[in-house]
Amino acid sequence: MQQYIACKGDTVSRIAARHGLTPEHVIQGNPWAGSQPYLYPGQVLFLPSAPRKRYAVQAGEDVYSIASLFGVGIDELEQLNPGVSSGRHCQPGKILVIPAGSRRSGVCLRGEYGPAEAEADAARLAAHYSCVHTEVIGHSVLGQPITLLRIGSGPRHLHVNAALHANEWLTAPCLMRFIEEYAVALTSGADWHGRQPADWNRDWTLWAVPMANPDGVQLVQEGALPGHPYYRELMAWNSGRRSFRHWKANIRGVDLGDQFPAHWEEERDRRQVPGPAPRDYSGPAPLSEPEAAALAALAERVPGDAAVSLHSQGAEIYWNYRGYEPPESRQWAERLAAASGYRAVELTGSDAGYKDWFIQRFRKPGFTVELGIGKNPLPMADFTDMALETGLILAAILSNLK
Repeated sequence: MQQYIACKGDTVSRIAARHGLTPEHVIQGNPWAGSQPYLYPGQVLFLPSAPRKRYAVQAGEDVYSIASLFGVGIDELEQLNPGVSSGRHCQPGKILVIPAGSRRSGVCLRGEYGPAEAEADAARLAAHYSCVHTEVIGHSVLGQPITLLRIGSGPRHLHVNAALHANEWLTAPCLMRFIEEYAVALTSGADWHGRQPADWNRDWTLWAVPMANPDGVQLVQEGALPGHPYYRELMAWNSGRRSFRHWKANIRGVDLGDQFPAHWEEERDRRQVPGPAPRDYSGPAPLSEPEAAALAALAERVPGDAAVSLHSQGAEIYWNYRGYEPPESRQWAERLAAASGYRAVELTGSDAGYKDWFIQRFRKPGFTVELGIGKNPLPMADFTDMALETGLILAAILSNLK
């Protein structure tokens, strides 16, 4: 056992990932951490040593097939299993120690994915790939940057945002993963699941805001401690609950999904939420919150040919808005549904969303995509599938829709 002192921003998942453990290993050594919603700086945890994964060689296997199976290098296998690369110790039934798998993508989950992880990945992608450009388009209530990633040089413009709702933060790394895979394929000249990123680059410019609500995401993941600038208000708005896992709003208790000037008053009256709350409070006025205002200002500065707002959950694609949508929207939605396995849904009785405003303002196709299925926040184990589904939906727009 080793002793670890929690720091600001630590969670059980982040500590586990940093030490090569699972969250269950951490909780096993610290049972109280399984019932406490958040860790507090200064709390002492006892961490077990990282367990080793082992594997029994099967008939017909060699060191190359085993390395490929676990996504590790042959030299890594040799280091833990001397002689395995020569075949001497790779006979059926031989027990091998498997090193930790190599990460095949730089954008991955090492615990919860919050503003710090998003900013680090944005900076890394811009530094590694000349086709990726970053820009700060605004700041959150607490002054955190709202970062845009741009890729492509085509005349058509696609706007995409994610993590507008705080407890739907898993949408952020899904979008970031697609941008990275796009950049890798474009730089290397490879295809992406049979599609041609070189054509995307020629025809479209993608404007992506992976984390539109950084304050809210951080609140969901880390909670609020005394000393937080909104601590007293947050505890009151949250009815005294210390867990904020259900929180959708920004740090001022305004639901950014109800902030856009598309029949905003009707949505406010329908919701009947009079003041700051975990969800459904539309705010004192449309675009009163800097996060929503930043997204609207970007769309006004660069009018898009299409827009996608990534949410969770439901595996559905909403494509219409009060008849303002152009005729091709239904067909586009059906293609996106076919690409992802989701359902294209004609939605009524909802206003003031980003997709609603985009369609009404520009009369162009706009989509709300509900990634995954379950209860928010969705489990991190769903990330790989959700990231692929995100990519398949965006690739369908970039590849086929004219």
